[in-house]
Amino acid sequence: MMSYQLPPVWTKLQRHEVFPEFSHDERARYNFLANLNRFVSTAIAPGNKIAFDKRVEPAFRAVHGRSFADRHEVAAAMSNEPIYQCWGALRRSTMEMRQQNGRAVVLRQAQQLAEKVKARLAGAANLVLAKDFVVPPYLRHVDNHLMPGSYHTEYFAGDVANAANYDSGLFVTSGGMLGSLTDGGGKAIAAWVKASYPDFKPRRILDIGCGLGHNTLPIAQLYPDAEVIAIDAGAPMLRYGAARAQALGIGNVTFMQTDAADMQAFANGHFDWVQTTMFLHETGGRAIHKIFKEINRVLAVGGLNLHIEQPQYTPDMSFYEQFMRDWDAYYNAEPYWGHMHDLQPVDLMQEAGVDPADFMQVGVKAVNDLDQKKADGQVTEDYGRSPIWNVFGGWKKG
Repeated sequence: MMSYQLPPVWTKLQRHEVFPEFSHDERARYNFLANLNRFVSTAIAPGNKIAFDKRVEPAFRAVHGRSFADRHEVAAAMSNEPIYQCWGALRRSTMEMRQQNGRAVVLRQAQQLAEKVKARLAGAANLVLAKDFVVPPYLRHVDNHLMPGSYHTEYFAGDVANAANYDSGLFVTSGGMLGSLTDGGGKAIAAWVKASYPDFKPRRILDIGCGLGHNTLPIAQLYPDAEVIAIDAGAPMLRYGAARAQALGIGNVTFMQTDAADMQAFANGHFDWVQTTMFLHETGGRAIHKIFKEINRVLAVGGLNLHIEQPQYTPDMSFYEQFMRDWDAYYNAEPYWGHMHDLQPVDLMQEAGVDPADFMQVGVKAVNDLDQKKADGQVTEDYGRSPIWNVFGGWKKG
């Protein structure tokens, strides 16, 4: 009999002053979906590899006299496999249901949430929204993670509904693997930098694509004397993030509405550390190069440039794994995912002013204060949901 470890219950999430209110049934739905997500990734996903090894690859080889040339051939061959169809349908359905539940929760209390945020921000100076800001087209055209309106849509003046949806629901998508404040990525990278470079004392830190600041705040907490600027295109995210930071007692972060491809608000060499966390795969093809050029401009000589992402598609990664990781690009409203993971990080770093000789790449695992150890001590890889990430970057020397 197959067994797997249940995720922590949703009520283990740390609530704060601007967090949405949930009824008993709404909490129960989230717990069901978190468990379904874990079951799909643990009990069903491994069947894809069995089908690939036992049926799909041998059948392809018998017809073509060779194995697969790329992940796209794997995708075509796997598309009719019942186990892959089952896994994909369930994975898509859990995301749709998670968004539907979260959306219903926040829209019924949207006005109250906006009022809470407004009250918390009264007299605060940690939010800067741009007048007549135009959301970049590559963001406007996508409902990331199947969330209607994505990160930027406002249903009325002062709205924070989609941000509250994201704050309360990311626990479900990740199965609780990112901790009680869903900030395991930020905690991991902050701890890694502190341990690896104990003498590094940044005065100004820039977090690009911050969303509502899940991963920004742990960095700000570890460097309390630093001025932290967190930028994003979505006003609801920034509004909610600024209020959330205030509610959690973190006062050295300013949330600012800015296009990362055109950061005119910042002078050349202004920052000692520039950071992104799971942002680049949601960035359009041309924009990503503009962003790295801007990073080069705003990062000081001697500054640190770091980026947390899913693993890149390299010659060492099998076509099967590349195909599985591509699922989000086709079925989870992440159209830029595949292109970004085809790029070579060392090339992006050169665009950002980092010499290839100074390029670094490491793996980090999210810090999870809700961690429930599995019997084998391993993390099940679901090709996009694992809390183990690829970190690349370097120091700018000139």
